[in-house]
Amino acid sequence: MEEGVQYATLTDIIYQTWAGKTAKEYKHFKGLKKENLRDNMTNEELVLNMLAELSTTSITKAKDPQNLEENMQCATEGGEVARVAREQLEAKTGRAVVSPLSAKRFFAEQKPKDEIETSE
Repeated sequence: MEEGVQYATLTDIIYQTWAGKTAKEYKHFKGLKKENLRDNMTNEELVLNMLAELSTTSITKAKDPQNLEENMQCATEGGEVARVAREQLEAKTGRAVVSPLSAKRFFAEQKPKDEIETSE
């Protein structure tokens, strides 16, 4: 397996674990095609994704994995840290953190209605 493919695999594991979606599924959920997923995350999504990545890095340093399978386990464990945080936040706010809102949709919703009608 190539390094780029391995990195994408680990990224998908992290996303799948904390958000319940692979990167491809997440982009589809947000209605993205070529846009960057991270650039289209809400603040909550971005913070939880960063927590998952930071946790994965810390766990990886602590466990010193020697192969892809061990790295995959570290990615799962890092994603679980953020999943627990997401579930707690959702329980306390009563709303889902993983949102279909993207930057494009956000800015479209910010325009006054007459601007939207005249610009289309």
